[in-house]
Amino acid sequence: MSALYTAAATANGREGRAVSSDGQLDLTLAFPESLGGNGKGTNPEQLFAAGYAACFASALGVVGRSQKIDTGEASVTAEVSLNKAGEGFALSVVLRVELPDELQNETGHKLVEAAHQVCPYSNATRGNIPVELVVE
Repeated sequence: MSALYTAAATANGREGRAVSSDGQLDLTLAFPESLGGNGKGTNPEQLFAAGYAACFASALGVVGRSQKIDTGEASVTAEVSLNKAGEGFALSVVLRVELPDELQNETGHKLVEAAHQVCPYSNATRGNIPVELVVE
């Protein structure tokens, strides 16, 4: 496999900082209030949700362009949940894809399914964590 791009970031735990190697990302990390933290920073689940939503929206655009279908008004919201799993923890994801009115049909659903096949995040999570697709 040949890398098209490599991103690097360093973090020192769930409370502290996360910084990308190019300095474009420099965030305070904190436990959310619902997990006993002060909530005064972002957390890995939010970062994963933002990355997955952006990547999936991009994949939807790629699939749409390949089929000559305009998906420009579509948006994706990723809901990433941290779950207790035995002695450890696991993630689950719900991807809410908001499509333009003209794609609220079988074509739109097929585009979302096709995007799920090409999105790198979907490919990385497939078979590892549950991912639910919801077309809105």
